Amino acid sequence: MNERHGAFSCIDLFCGAGGLSLGFRAMGFNILAANDFDEVAAETYKRCHPDTFFLPGSIEKIAGMDFLAASGLERGELDCLIGGPPCQAFSIYNHKRGMHDGRSGLFREYLRIVEDLAPKLVVMENVTGILSAGGGAAVEELHLRLSGLGYVVQQKTLKAEEYGVPQERRRVFFVGTRVGDQCFSFPEATHVPGVRPFVTVKEAILDLPVLEMASGMEDMPYSMKPFCEYQEMMRANSLTVYNHVAPYLSPINQKRLRHIPQGGSWRDIPVELLPAGMKAARRCDHTKRYGRLHPEGLSSTILTRCDLHWGAYIHPTQERTLTPREAARLQSFPDRIHFLGSRIDQFKQIGNAVPPLLAKAVATSVRDHLRGIAAPRQEGWLFSPCEMVQVGT
Repeated sequence: MNERHGAFSCIDLFCGAGGLSLGFRAMGFNILAANDFDEVAAETYKRCHPDTFFLPGSIEKIAGMDFLAASGLERGELDCLIGGPPCQAFSIYNHKRGMHDGRSGLFREYLRIVEDLAPKLVVMENVTGILSAGGGAAVEELHLRLSGLGYVVQQKTLKAEEYGVPQERRRVFFVGTRVGDQCFSFPEATHVPGVRPFVTVKEAILDLPVLEMASGMEDMPYSMKPFCEYQEMMRANSLTVYNHVAPYLSPINQKRLRHIPQGGSWRDIPVELLPAGMKAARRCDHTKRYGRLHPEGLSSTILTRCDLHWGAYIHPTQERTLTPREAARLQSFPDRIHFLGSRIDQFKQIGNAVPPLLAKAVATSVRDHLRGIAAPRQEGWLFSPCEMVQVGT
Protein backbone atom coordinates (compact mmCIF):
# COMPACT_ATOMS: atom_id res chain seq x y z
CA MET A 1 0.00 0.00 0.00
CA ASN A 2 1.21 3.49 -0.82
CA GLU A 3 0.93 5.11 2.59
CA ARG A 4 1.49 8.59 1.17
CA HIS A 5 -1.79 8.32 -0.69
CA GLY A 6 -3.67 6.14 1.81
CA ALA A 7 -4.74 3.63 -0.87
CA PHE A 8 -3.39 0.78 -2.93
CA SER A 9 -1.37 2.16 -5.82
CA CYS A 10 -2.17 1.31 -9.42
CA ILE A 11 -0.99 2.17 -12.96
CA ASP A 12 -3.18 1.57 -16.02
CA LEU A 13 -1.60 0.75 -19.40
CA PHE A 14 -3.58 0.88 -22.68
CA CYS A 15 -6.24 2.56 -20.55
CA GLY A 16 -8.56 3.79 -23.32
CA ALA A 17 -11.53 5.61 -21.86
CA GLY A 18 -10.86 4.05 -18.47
CA GLY A 19 -13.13 1.07 -17.82
CA LEU A 20 -10.52 -0.75 -15.76
CA SER A 21 -9.57 2.42 -13.90
CA LEU A 22 -13.19 3.11 -12.96
CA GLY A 23 -13.62 -0.33 -11.45
CA PHE A 24 -10.34 -0.22 -9.55
CA ARG A 25 -10.95 3.32 -8.27
CA ALA A 26 -14.35 2.19 -6.99
CA MET A 27 -12.54 -0.36 -4.82
CA GLY A 28 -10.17 2.20 -3.35
CA PHE A 29 -7.20 2.01 -5.70
CA ASN A 30 -5.30 5.21 -6.43
CA ILE A 31 -4.60 5.31 -10.18
CA LEU A 32 -1.31 7.17 -10.12
CA ALA A 33 -0.48 7.07 -13.84
CA ALA A 34 -2.00 5.90 -17.12
CA ASN A 35 -1.15 5.67 -20.79
CA ASP A 36 -2.89 5.29 -24.14
CA PHE A 37 -1.99 6.04 -27.75
CA ASP A 38 -5.50 7.15 -28.80
CA GLU A 39 -5.62 10.94 -28.42
CA VAL A 40 -9.43 11.19 -28.21
CA ALA A 41 -9.72 8.38 -25.67
CA ALA A 42 -6.95 10.11 -23.72
CA GLU A 43 -9.03 13.29 -23.47
CA THR A 44 -12.01 11.31 -22.20
CA TYR A 45 -9.80 9.55 -19.66
CA LYS A 46 -8.18 12.74 -18.39
CA ARG A 47 -11.56 14.38 -17.89
CA CYS A 48 -12.76 11.38 -15.87
CA HIS A 49 -9.51 10.98 -13.90
CA PRO A 50 -8.09 14.47 -13.43
CA ASP A 51 -5.83 13.36 -10.56
CA THR A 52 -4.07 10.68 -12.62
CA PHE A 53 -0.79 11.59 -14.32
CA PHE A 54 -1.35 10.77 -17.99
CA LEU A 55 1.56 9.79 -20.24
CA PRO A 56 0.43 10.19 -23.86
CA GLY A 57 1.71 8.47 -26.96
CA SER A 58 2.93 5.07 -28.05
CA ILE A 59 3.89 2.71 -25.23
CA GLU A 60 6.99 1.70 -27.21
CA LYS A 61 8.41 5.17 -26.59
CA ILE A 62 7.77 5.20 -22.83
CA ALA A 63 10.20 3.71 -20.34
CA GLY A 64 9.34 2.12 -17.04
CA MET A 65 11.26 4.88 -15.26
CA ASP A 66 8.80 7.37 -16.78
CA PHE A 67 5.95 5.66 -14.95
CA LEU A 68 7.97 5.53 -11.73
CA ALA A 69 8.72 9.24 -11.99
CA ALA A 70 5.07 10.04 -12.67
CA SER A 71 3.85 7.96 -9.74
CA GLY A 72 6.55 8.92 -7.26
CA LEU A 73 7.33 5.26 -6.55
CA GLU A 74 10.44 3.15 -6.50
CA ARG A 75 10.76 -0.15 -8.35
CA GLY A 76 8.88 -2.85 -6.46
CA GLU A 77 6.59 -0.43 -4.58
CA LEU A 78 3.65 -0.44 -7.03
CA ASP A 79 0.76 -2.52 -5.73
CA CYS A 80 -0.89 -3.36 -9.05
CA LEU A 81 -0.31 -2.85 -12.76
CA ILE A 82 -3.44 -3.21 -14.90
CA GLY A 83 -4.08 -3.03 -18.61
CA GLY A 84 -5.64 -4.46 -21.72
CA PRO A 85 -3.28 -4.45 -24.72
CA PRO A 86 -5.16 -3.84 -28.02
CA CYS A 87 -7.07 -6.99 -28.87
CA GLN A 88 -7.88 -6.58 -32.58
CA ALA A 89 -5.11 -9.01 -33.56
CA PHE A 90 -6.71 -11.72 -31.41
CA SER A 91 -10.42 -10.97 -31.94
CA ILE A 92 -12.59 -13.71 -33.44
CA TYR A 93 -14.15 -10.95 -35.54
CA ASN A 94 -10.79 -10.52 -37.26
CA HIS A 95 -10.67 -13.40 -39.74
CA LYS A 96 -6.94 -12.76 -40.39
CA ARG A 97 -6.06 -12.74 -36.71
CA GLY A 98 -2.81 -14.20 -35.50
CA MET A 99 0.68 -13.47 -34.27
CA HIS A 100 1.67 -12.05 -37.68
CA ASP A 101 -0.49 -8.99 -36.94
CA GLY A 102 1.77 -6.20 -35.68
CA ARG A 103 -0.69 -5.35 -32.90
CA SER A 104 -0.32 -8.85 -31.44
CA GLY A 105 3.10 -7.92 -30.04
CA LEU A 106 1.85 -5.11 -27.83
CA PHE A 107 1.42 -7.47 -24.90
CA ARG A 108 5.22 -7.66 -24.89
CA GLU A 109 5.32 -3.93 -24.15
CA TYR A 110 3.10 -4.63 -21.16
CA LEU A 111 5.60 -7.32 -20.04
CA ARG A 112 8.49 -4.88 -20.52
CA ILE A 113 6.84 -2.42 -18.15
CA VAL A 114 6.18 -5.24 -15.68
CA GLU A 115 9.89 -6.01 -15.66
CA ASP A 116 10.78 -2.34 -15.16
CA LEU A 117 8.27 -1.69 -12.37
CA ALA A 118 8.16 -5.08 -10.56
CA PRO A 119 4.60 -4.53 -9.24
CA LYS A 120 3.23 -6.82 -6.56
CA LEU A 121 0.35 -7.89 -8.80
CA VAL A 122 -0.26 -7.62 -12.53
CA VAL A 123 -3.66 -7.84 -14.21
CA MET A 124 -3.97 -8.15 -17.97
CA GLU A 125 -7.29 -8.40 -19.81
CA ASN A 126 -7.93 -9.53 -23.38
CA VAL A 127 -10.43 -11.17 -25.71
CA THR A 128 -10.77 -14.93 -25.52
CA GLY A 129 -9.32 -15.18 -29.02
CA ILE A 130 -5.87 -14.70 -27.51
CA LEU A 131 -6.14 -18.25 -26.16
CA SER A 132 -6.12 -19.78 -29.65
CA ALA A 133 -4.41 -17.18 -31.86
CA GLY A 134 -1.14 -18.49 -33.22
CA GLY A 135 -1.80 -21.82 -31.56
CA GLY A 136 -1.76 -20.16 -28.14
CA ALA A 137 1.72 -18.69 -28.65
CA ALA A 138 0.90 -15.39 -26.92
CA VAL A 139 -0.48 -17.10 -23.82
CA GLU A 140 2.51 -19.44 -23.60
CA GLU A 141 4.92 -16.52 -23.88
CA LEU A 142 2.96 -14.53 -21.31
CA HIS A 143 3.15 -17.35 -18.77
CA LEU A 144 6.83 -18.05 -19.42
CA ARG A 145 7.97 -14.45 -19.16
CA LEU A 146 5.95 -13.61 -16.07
CA SER A 147 7.09 -16.83 -14.40
CA GLY A 148 10.65 -15.85 -15.22
CA LEU A 149 10.09 -12.58 -13.39
CA GLY A 150 8.96 -14.39 -10.26
CA TYR A 151 5.19 -14.27 -10.73
CA VAL A 152 2.71 -17.07 -10.22
CA VAL A 153 0.30 -16.68 -13.16
CA GLN A 154 -3.35 -17.66 -13.23
CA GLN A 155 -5.95 -17.06 -15.91
CA LYS A 156 -9.71 -17.27 -16.10
CA THR A 157 -12.37 -16.37 -18.63
CA LEU A 158 -15.04 -14.26 -16.94
CA LYS A 159 -18.61 -13.70 -18.12
CA ALA A 160 -19.55 -10.04 -17.71
CA GLU A 161 -23.26 -10.80 -17.20
CA GLU A 162 -22.39 -12.79 -14.07
CA TYR A 163 -21.13 -9.58 -12.45
CA GLY A 164 -24.12 -7.34 -13.14
CA VAL A 165 -23.26 -6.20 -16.67
CA PRO A 166 -26.37 -6.41 -18.92
CA GLN A 167 -24.41 -7.92 -21.78
CA GLU A 168 -23.08 -11.24 -23.03
CA ARG A 169 -19.34 -10.65 -22.96
CA ARG A 170 -16.45 -13.04 -22.41
CA ARG A 171 -13.01 -11.76 -21.49
CA VAL A 172 -9.92 -13.58 -20.22
CA PHE A 173 -7.98 -12.16 -17.29
CA PHE A 174 -4.37 -13.03 -16.51
CA VAL A 175 -3.24 -12.31 -12.96
CA GLY A 176 0.36 -12.59 -11.83
CA THR A 177 1.24 -12.43 -8.14
CA ARG A 178 4.57 -12.22 -6.34
CA VAL A 179 3.28 -11.40 -2.84
CA GLY A 180 1.22 -13.19 -0.23
CA ASP A 181 0.54 -16.91 -0.66
CA GLN A 182 0.55 -16.31 -4.43
CA CYS A 183 -2.75 -18.16 -4.83
CA PHE A 184 -5.09 -15.60 -6.35
CA SER A 185 -8.86 -16.07 -6.01
CA PHE A 186 -10.88 -14.77 -8.92
CA PRO A 187 -14.20 -13.14 -7.97
CA GLU A 188 -17.23 -15.35 -7.55
CA ALA A 189 -20.19 -14.64 -9.80
CA THR A 190 -22.81 -12.40 -8.19
CA HIS A 191 -25.57 -12.89 -10.78
CA VAL A 192 -26.47 -16.55 -11.13
CA PRO A 193 -29.83 -18.02 -12.22
CA GLY A 194 -31.78 -18.93 -9.12
CA VAL A 195 -29.71 -16.59 -6.94
CA ARG A 196 -29.79 -13.17 -8.56
CA PRO A 197 -31.11 -12.58 -12.09
CA PHE A 198 -29.09 -11.01 -14.86
CA VAL A 199 -29.61 -7.29 -15.49
CA THR A 200 -31.79 -6.99 -18.59
CA VAL A 201 -31.73 -4.62 -21.56
CA LYS A 202 -34.95 -3.09 -20.23
CA GLU A 203 -33.33 -2.32 -16.89
CA ALA A 204 -30.24 -0.99 -18.60
CA ILE A 205 -31.60 1.52 -21.13
CA LEU A 206 -35.38 1.95 -21.21
CA ASP A 207 -35.37 4.91 -18.82
CA LEU A 208 -33.36 7.02 -21.30
CA PRO A 209 -35.14 9.67 -23.42
CA VAL A 210 -37.06 8.33 -26.42
CA LEU A 211 -35.46 9.29 -29.73
CA GLU A 212 -36.29 9.19 -33.39
CA MET A 213 -33.61 8.06 -35.81
CA ALA A 214 -30.91 10.70 -36.39
CA SER A 215 -32.02 12.72 -33.37
CA GLY A 216 -30.80 13.41 -29.85
CA MET A 217 -28.24 15.66 -28.18
CA GLU A 218 -24.75 15.40 -26.73
CA ASP A 219 -26.11 16.79 -23.47
CA MET A 220 -29.80 16.46 -22.58
CA PRO A 221 -32.01 16.13 -19.49
CA TYR A 222 -33.62 12.91 -18.27
CA SER A 223 -37.24 12.49 -19.34
CA MET A 224 -38.40 10.06 -16.64
CA LYS A 225 -37.43 8.74 -13.23
CA PRO A 226 -35.37 5.56 -12.84
CA PHE A 227 -37.47 2.46 -12.29
CA CYS A 228 -34.84 -0.04 -11.13
CA GLU A 229 -31.65 -0.31 -9.07
CA TYR A 230 -29.34 -0.48 -12.10
CA GLN A 231 -30.67 2.81 -13.47
CA GLU A 232 -30.24 4.48 -10.09
CA MET A 233 -26.65 3.30 -10.05
CA MET A 234 -25.97 4.56 -13.57
CA ARG A 235 -27.48 7.97 -12.73
CA ALA A 236 -25.62 8.45 -9.44
CA ASN A 237 -24.38 12.05 -9.18
CA SER A 238 -25.47 12.75 -12.77
CA LEU A 239 -27.83 15.55 -13.77
CA THR A 240 -27.72 15.04 -17.52
CA VAL A 241 -27.48 12.45 -20.29
CA TYR A 242 -24.37 12.65 -22.48
CA ASN A 243 -23.79 11.09 -25.91
CA HIS A 244 -27.45 10.20 -26.52
CA VAL A 245 -27.61 10.69 -30.29
CA ALA A 246 -29.18 8.11 -32.62
CA PRO A 247 -27.34 7.33 -35.88
CA TYR A 248 -28.89 7.92 -39.29
CA LEU A 249 -30.01 4.84 -41.25
CA SER A 250 -30.35 4.53 -45.01
CA PRO A 251 -33.89 4.19 -46.44
CA ILE A 252 -33.38 0.48 -47.17
CA ASN A 253 -32.28 -0.20 -43.59
CA GLN A 254 -35.29 1.70 -42.29
CA LYS A 255 -37.50 -0.68 -44.31
CA ARG A 256 -35.64 -3.71 -42.96
CA LEU A 257 -36.07 -2.61 -39.35
CA ARG A 258 -39.87 -2.62 -39.61
CA HIS A 259 -39.87 -6.39 -40.16
CA ILE A 260 -37.65 -7.31 -37.18
CA PRO A 261 -39.44 -8.14 -33.89
CA GLN A 262 -37.88 -8.08 -30.43
CA GLY A 263 -35.32 -10.86 -30.32
CA GLY A 264 -35.52 -11.20 -34.11
CA SER A 265 -32.81 -10.85 -36.74
CA TRP A 266 -32.09 -10.85 -40.48
CA ARG A 267 -34.19 -14.01 -40.82
CA ASP A 268 -37.31 -11.91 -40.30
CA ILE A 269 -36.52 -9.61 -43.22
CA PRO A 270 -38.19 -10.46 -46.55
CA VAL A 271 -35.63 -11.97 -48.93
CA GLU A 272 -36.10 -9.18 -51.47
CA LEU A 273 -35.00 -6.61 -48.84
CA LEU A 274 -31.87 -8.48 -47.73
CA PRO A 275 -28.42 -7.27 -48.80
CA ALA A 276 -27.28 -9.10 -51.93
CA GLY A 277 -24.58 -10.99 -50.06
CA MET A 278 -27.08 -12.37 -47.53
CA LYS A 279 -29.85 -13.59 -49.85
CA ALA A 280 -28.19 -16.99 -50.25
CA ALA A 281 -27.01 -17.24 -46.64
CA ARG A 282 -27.83 -20.34 -44.64
CA ARG A 283 -30.29 -19.83 -41.83
CA CYS A 284 -27.58 -20.76 -39.31
CA ASP A 285 -25.21 -18.05 -40.58
CA HIS A 286 -24.83 -14.47 -39.31
CA THR A 287 -26.99 -15.17 -36.28
CA LYS A 288 -26.67 -11.69 -34.75
CA ARG A 289 -26.88 -9.55 -37.88
CA TYR A 290 -29.79 -7.13 -38.03
CA GLY A 291 -30.78 -8.22 -34.55
CA ARG A 292 -33.27 -6.34 -32.40
CA LEU A 293 -32.56 -6.55 -28.69
CA HIS A 294 -35.18 -8.16 -26.48
CA PRO A 295 -36.05 -6.02 -23.43
CA GLU A 296 -36.07 -9.04 -21.10
CA GLY A 297 -32.78 -10.44 -22.37
CA LEU A 298 -29.11 -9.52 -22.41
CA SER A 299 -27.38 -7.36 -24.98
CA SER A 300 -25.02 -9.00 -27.42
CA THR A 301 -21.35 -8.04 -27.06
CA ILE A 302 -20.85 -4.31 -27.52
CA LEU A 303 -18.25 -3.83 -30.26
CA THR A 304 -16.49 -0.71 -31.51
CA ARG A 305 -19.34 -0.13 -33.94
CA CYS A 306 -22.96 -0.76 -33.02
CA ASP A 307 -23.80 -1.24 -36.68
CA LEU A 308 -26.77 -3.44 -37.55
CA HIS A 309 -24.61 -5.20 -40.15
CA TRP A 310 -22.36 -6.36 -37.27
CA GLY A 311 -24.86 -7.69 -34.77
CA ALA A 312 -27.92 -7.12 -32.59
CA TYR A 313 -27.85 -3.36 -32.11
CA ILE A 314 -31.43 -2.37 -32.94
CA HIS A 315 -33.29 -0.71 -30.08
CA PRO A 316 -35.92 -3.04 -28.56
CA THR A 317 -38.83 -0.57 -28.79
CA GLN A 318 -37.72 2.25 -31.10
CA GLU A 319 -37.04 2.17 -34.87
CA ARG A 320 -33.34 2.94 -34.74
CA THR A 321 -29.98 1.57 -33.66
CA LEU A 322 -28.33 2.23 -30.31
CA THR A 323 -26.87 5.55 -29.22
CA PRO A 324 -23.38 5.74 -27.69
CA ARG A 325 -25.00 6.35 -24.29
CA GLU A 326 -27.10 3.19 -24.59
CA ALA A 327 -23.99 1.24 -25.56
CA ALA A 328 -22.23 2.75 -22.52
CA ARG A 329 -25.11 1.72 -20.25
CA LEU A 330 -24.87 -1.84 -21.60
CA GLN A 331 -21.15 -1.70 -20.76
CA SER A 332 -22.00 -0.43 -17.21
CA PHE A 333 -20.41 3.01 -17.67
CA PRO A 334 -22.16 5.56 -15.41
CA ASP A 335 -23.98 8.43 -17.11
CA ARG A 336 -21.63 11.07 -15.77
CA ILE A 337 -18.81 9.75 -17.96
CA HIS A 338 -18.78 11.97 -21.05
CA PHE A 339 -17.16 10.32 -24.07
CA LEU A 340 -15.46 12.92 -26.25
CA GLY A 341 -14.90 13.00 -30.00
CA SER A 342 -17.13 12.07 -32.92
CA ARG A 343 -19.79 9.36 -32.60
CA ILE A 344 -17.33 6.98 -34.30
CA ASP A 345 -14.78 7.87 -31.60
CA GLN A 346 -17.36 7.42 -28.85
CA PHE A 347 -18.47 3.97 -29.99
CA LYS A 348 -14.82 2.92 -30.35
CA GLN A 349 -13.97 4.01 -26.79
CA ILE A 350 -17.02 2.28 -25.37
CA GLY A 351 -16.60 -0.97 -27.30
CA ASN A 352 -12.90 -1.29 -26.50
CA ALA A 353 -13.40 -0.83 -22.76
CA VAL A 354 -13.55 -3.33 -19.94
CA PRO A 355 -17.03 -2.99 -18.37
CA PRO A 356 -16.47 -1.05 -15.12
CA LEU A 357 -18.61 -3.47 -13.09
CA LEU A 358 -16.53 -6.41 -14.30
CA ALA A 359 -13.38 -4.43 -13.51
CA LYS A 360 -14.76 -3.69 -10.06
CA ALA A 361 -15.28 -7.40 -9.37
CA VAL A 362 -11.68 -8.18 -10.34
CA ALA A 363 -10.44 -5.22 -8.30
CA THR A 364 -12.25 -6.62 -5.25
CA SER A 365 -10.23 -9.82 -5.49
CA VAL A 366 -7.00 -7.90 -6.10
CA ARG A 367 -7.65 -5.70 -3.07
CA ASP A 368 -8.38 -8.72 -0.88
CA HIS A 369 -5.24 -10.46 -2.07
CA LEU A 370 -3.17 -7.42 -1.25
CA ARG A 371 -4.74 -7.31 2.18
CA GLY A 372 -3.56 -10.86 2.64
CA ILE A 373 -7.02 -12.35 3.09
CA ALA A 374 -9.09 -14.78 1.07
CA ALA A 375 -11.55 -12.97 -1.19
CA PRO A 376 -15.04 -13.26 0.34
CA ARG A 377 -18.20 -13.59 -1.71
CA GLN A 378 -19.21 -10.09 -2.71
CA GLU A 379 -22.17 -8.76 -0.77
CA GLY A 380 -23.17 -6.15 -3.32
CA TRP A 381 -22.79 -5.25 -6.95
CA LEU A 382 -23.58 -1.56 -7.12
CA PHE A 383 -21.35 1.48 -7.19
CA SER A 384 -22.36 3.42 -4.11
CA PRO A 385 -22.87 7.20 -4.44
CA CYS A 386 -19.58 7.86 -2.69
CA GLU A 387 -17.75 5.55 -5.10
CA MET A 388 -19.31 7.36 -8.03
CA VAL A 389 -18.01 10.63 -6.63
CA GLN A 390 -14.54 9.10 -6.75
CA VAL A 391 -14.71 7.92 -10.34
CA GLY A 392 -16.65 10.68 -12.04
CA THR A 393 -15.68 13.94 -13.65
